Amino acid sequence: MTYDHVHKKISQGEYVYTLHADIERKADDLAFYQIEDALLNGEIIEHYPDLGLGESCLILGFSQNIPIHIVCGWHGERIAIITVYVPTPPKFIDPWTRRKK
Repeated sequence: MTYDHVHKKISQGEYVYTLHADIERKADDLAFYQIEDALLNGEIIEHYPDLGLGESCLILGFSQNIPIHIVCGWHGERIAIITVYVPTPPKFIDPWTRRKK
């Protein structure tokens, strides 16, 4: 999974939200357009070869200066948005750096 592929699928509207992603989006008071904005200007910061559901990745993007993490995987030919959240302490030092356990 490359960022260019994710960007293309998002740009073409070829994506779906999981129920979990929608719950987490609402918990962080994020709008759909903010998730799309973050995906379209983001970068892959972690790759996950197979979390049990196939290949996925963590994308960091910004919308209105808010850092947003989005985990994306595959749902057939579409991108599946698995979860979204704003990275904050104590789990993250900054949007790019996960705190060591």
